[in-house]
Amino acid sequence: MPEAPRRRPEKHAVVRGLREHVRARPSAVFAAVDARLRPAESGRSLYRADPAAFFIIVQGVWWYRGEYRIVPDETGSHLEYTIVNVAQHARQLSEFKVRRALTSAPTAFAALAKSLRAELE
Repeated sequence: MPEAPRRRPEKHAVVRGLREHVRARPSAVFAAVDARLRPAESGRSLYRADPAAFFIIVQGVWWYRGEYRIVPDETGSHLEYTIVNVAQHARQLSEFKVRRALTSAPTAFAALAKSLRAELE
């Protein structure tokens, strides 16, 4: 499985940020998110998981880049999700795909947080 680049490409646009709280240690939240998101070895997505930084990147082959950060706080962890458009060509066409993803992102992210809470809290 190819590794996602740590840095965003020069041409990119942050299109959405979401945040949820989970009452669990950052290391436990990171491990659970990694287990859910890690693609199969035969997958086409680029992936990077950095347990020291509590940071996961899932990047598609065209426009999509999802960044997950787990930020510790005194009562557990904040799970942050940033959607980035990294299309280098056909950016106007990518905007159509972005709109569709943005419609489903809040519901999917809330479901992820709910499942993490059920597992870890």
